[in-house]
Parts: sequence; C-alpha cells; structure tokens
Amino acid sequence: MKENEESYEVATLGAGCFWCVEAVFQELNGVEKVVSGYAGGFVKNPAYREVCNGTTGHAEVAQITFDPAVITFDEILEVFWQTHDPTTLNRQGNDVGTQYRSAVFYHSDSQKDKAEFYKEELNKSGAFRDPIVTEIVPLSNYYPAEDYHQNYYNDNSSQPYCAYVIKPKVDKVRKVFADKLKASSTASQ
Repeated sequence: MKENEESYEVATLGAGCFWCVEAVFQELNGVEKVVSGYAGGFVKNPAYREVCNGTTGHAEVAQITFDPAVITFDEILEVFWQTHDPTTLNRQGNDVGTQYRSAVFYHSDSQKDKAEFYKEELNKSGAFRDPIVTEIVPLSNYYPAEDYHQNYYNDNSSQPYCAYVIKPKVDKVRKVFADKLKASSTASQ
C-alpha cells in the first residue's frame, strides 16, 4: 500500500461469485487492494467447500480497500449496482445459493446510509424491473478466502467460467466506467 494508507476506507460487497466482484473492482483507479472472502456467516474460519454448501451463512464477498480522495464510496456503490443483478434473491446467473446473495456489509453509519439511500432511489426510479433485494447489514465478520481464490480472473482468464461469466462484467466496467479505470486497465482494452 501507499504512504497515505491510514486515510483508506474499506467496503465489503457481495454480488455473486467473488471472482467476478474482485475482477471488476481491481480495474478501478483508487482501489488499492481487493481480497476475496466470506462475510456474514456463523462459522468461524469457513472453508470454500463449506461456504459453497450453503451451510455456514456466509456470502462470497470482495473486501475493497480504496482511497476516498480518488474514488468515493458513492462511486464504489455505483459500480456495484451496475455490475450484478441486485433483484435476484440468492442468485447471480447460474450461481445459486445464499452464498451468492447481493449484500452491502457496511463498515460505518455513513456507508449504511448511502447504501440504503441508493437502494431506495434505484427502486423508486424503476432502474430495475423488479425490486432490489440487496441486504444492507453491518459487517460482523470477514474471513479472507483461500489463496487460490485471490486474483483469480487475472491468473485464470482462459478458463471457461472466466471467459464466459467474468470477462463480460470486466468489459462492461471498462466501457461504462472508462473514466474511473486504472491506467493499466485502459492500456489492456
């Protein structure tokens, strides 16, 4: 991390498979670190196999460390809402189960207020055909996922799941949020 890391903030978001969420947020300027992990469950130090069985109560999440002087929590939320379907309960595409739920695990009252505000505004605006089911709850626990889950898309981009599920999300971010991308992301377009 850089010298001003004490001013960094952390967001913890669930939007389906954590590989997708991680890949999307790694693209953004001001995002210093993204760690795939598990949040919101009742089992200490869960393993991937347990979380995938849906028996631990955890959601797959990405914990995003960002510099609010470069990218704000509001902007993080904007990308979050636009890169998954927040209207499907416990599901993103073919990934089904409570571990794939849409969730904002807030770290402060400010994050809670902003997430609730945007959820309400998006529902009122009709931006989505169905109501948003994203849960907005305090972060009660977080466990980093196993090492082989970290930086997954960048390390495994030729795998079918990466090519057919993650790449379209990354491509969308690169198109819709071109003004928010890291220089290395714009160079790879």
